[in-house]
Amino acid sequence: MQSKYKYLIGNEWRESKDALEVKNPYNNEIVSTTFLATERDVNDAIQAAVHAFEETRRLPSFKRAGILGNIRDGIQKRSEEFAQTIALEAGKPIIDARSEVERAIGTFQIAAEESKRMLGEYIPLDISERSKNRTAINKRFPIGPILGISPFNFPLNLVVHKVAPAIASGNPIIIKPASKTPLIALLLGEVISESGLPTGGFSVFPCASNLAERMVADERIKMFTFTGSASVGWRLKQIAGKKRVTLELGGNAGAIIDSSDNLDYAVKRCIASAFSFSGQVCISLQRLFVNKKIYDDFMPKFLDEVKMFKMGDPLREETRLGPMIDEQSAQRIESWVNEAVKEGAVLAYGGGRKGTLYEPTILTKTTPQMKVNTNELFAPAVTVSKHDTFEEAVKRINDSAYGLQASVFTNNIRHVFYAYEYLEVGGLIVNDVPSFRTDNMPYGGVKDSGIGREGVRYAMEEMTEPKLLVLNLS
Repeated sequence: MQSKYKYLIGNEWRESKDALEVKNPYNNEIVSTTFLATERDVNDAIQAAVHAFEETRRLPSFKRAGILGNIRDGIQKRSEEFAQTIALEAGKPIIDARSEVERAIGTFQIAAEESKRMLGEYIPLDISERSKNRTAINKRFPIGPILGISPFNFPLNLVVHKVAPAIASGNPIIIKPASKTPLIALLLGEVISESGLPTGGFSVFPCASNLAERMVADERIKMFTFTGSASVGWRLKQIAGKKRVTLELGGNAGAIIDSSDNLDYAVKRCIASAFSFSGQVCISLQRLFVNKKIYDDFMPKFLDEVKMFKMGDPLREETRLGPMIDEQSAQRIESWVNEAVKEGAVLAYGGGRKGTLYEPTILTKTTPQMKVNTNELFAPAVTVSKHDTFEEAVKRINDSAYGLQASVFTNNIRHVFYAYEYLEVGGLIVNDVPSFRTDNMPYGGVKDSGIGREGVRYAMEEMTEPKLLVLNLS
């Protein structure tokens, strides 16, 4: 790994007087150093994107597909370097880091394919005498420079979910990566700078929050796409003005175990969903509702399975639960769990902390008003509750400010469609966990979980504007 990474403005690598040390959250050792962009860089990055748009908007689909294929291949050639970087700067277990790299490669492949089928429509207009011999074409056009702000938890693939559809739809994009995990975005910048993308089509802009806000407000930026906390996302939306905005703001995902069918599978999937990457996933399972008739069968299996989760150094192949991103985050969840126990919750497993490492934790007998249920935990902890009826469980999942994804384990088709009708979420997963996601599906939420959709084709729709052409053929 390099000891120093410059940041990317257009195709120019720069450094400033403000160094940004990137530390390994497992042992607090310095992984590498980069730099914070300056006020001068704000205008340079935006202006580079404006100039690039004059070229990217006219790129034929085969060229866009070729550029995306080059990026895909570039990541593939350096895949282990990418995975090691994720593990070091984010503390993600290496097996999960490799999976994230594979997903990023796949996302660019999907984008390369979608770039060749950004379809419009033919509309016959001869629906009355006055519109006789009229016909229309409706086509999508790229909107212009895009600003993407990405989080630490998927520092590569959540950047890619902004970058790949932007390139596929003919838009330049500036990425402001999370300050905890900027290195992987800079590695991606190295690959993209050799891909054939026009100069200025991509910039990586690690910076202070005030400069990010200035870019959000700049009228030359035509779209702002953000993944992160609800409080920050909604505040930035107010700053964004008239530009298009996509917000993916997390949640406190719920799952319902409705019957005893294939209970062992449900247990394994729920454990993985609740504790993978220390629960630092927007759709991580946080609230689990188990039918009271099978609760006593479910809980022993659930507790036995969580004991198999190995915690430790993210670079060790056997590690399944690494550190949280920083000690402040670990202290926060420790405080919330302790508060819940004082208020009457039962600590069924875990609850211990050592620095940034927090044990996988299971709480029972919680109340809906406790922070461990109302807030987004973003930590390796899950609450488990009994329910009498399926309708009651659906109502309890909806008792939340969030609505990203939820899941139901059931073979009752009536319950499937009841949940689909009444759950207030952006996505319902049946017979799997709420953290299930593939990179071609629409992804986003309702309520405080955000607005708009990611997933390559759906993000491309957010990043383009339909324009109508009416022809009088008389």
